[in-house]
Amino acid sequence: MNRVLIGSFASRWRVPRGRHVPVRREQGFTLVEMVITLIVAAILIAVAVPSFSNMINTNRLTTATNAMVGALNTARMEAIKRNGSVQFCSNLATTNTTDTLGTACGTSAGSVISLTGTTTATVLASPAELSIPSIKVRTVAAIRFNGSGIGYAPGAAAPYGTGATGSTVVELCSTALKTANDIQVNMITGSIITSSTPSNAASCP
Repeated sequence: MNRVLIGSFASRWRVPRGRHVPVRREQGFTLVEMVITLIVAAILIAVAVPSFSNMINTNRLTTATNAMVGALNTARMEAIKRNGSVQFCSNLATTNTTDTLGTACGTSAGSVISLTGTTTATVLASPAELSIPSIKVRTVAAIRFNGSGIGYAPGAAAPYGTGATGSTVVELCSTALKTANDIQVNMITGSIITSSTPSNAASCP
C-alpha cells in the first residue's frame, strides 16, 4: 500500500518531457543600486539639514522677540488697569535707575514690575526665551508706563520714541544665524510698537 501511495504522489509532480521548470529568482537591490541610493540620500540630507536648522533658529529669534513685545504690551495694559506706574525692565541696573521700581527690576530684562504706593510686585517674569543659548540681548531699554498707558524712559519728561521712526526698545540677535540674525523692537510716542530687521546689523553678539 505504501508503494502505491508513493508512486501516485510521484506521478502527480512528474514534469512532462520537453518542458522546463521555471526558476524563481529572489528580488532585491544590486550593489550598484544600493550605492546610488546612498549617494542620493546623502545629497538630500546635506541640502535639507542646514535649511531645517536655519528655520529652527529663525523661529527661536522670532519667538524671543514676540515674547518681549508681549511683555511690553502687558506692562502697558497693567499700568492702565492699575492707573499707576508699571515698568518694563532693562537688562542694565543703571538704565532701570535706583528708585523703587528700578531697584525691583535689577537686571531682569523683559520682566514687568508694578508699583502700588511704595510696594512693588512682579507682574511678569523675564521671558524664558531669553535663556536660549543662541539668543543674545544687544539692548533692552527701561520703559515706565503711566496710568494713561504712555511709556517714558525713567525720569524722562517726553514719551519714549518721539521721533518719526521712534526709538529702539529691544534688540535681539542670534549667534546661530549668519544672515537676518537681528531684530529690533521700536516704540513711537510712548505707545506704538513696531519691529524691524536692521540692514547693517553687525555679527552677533
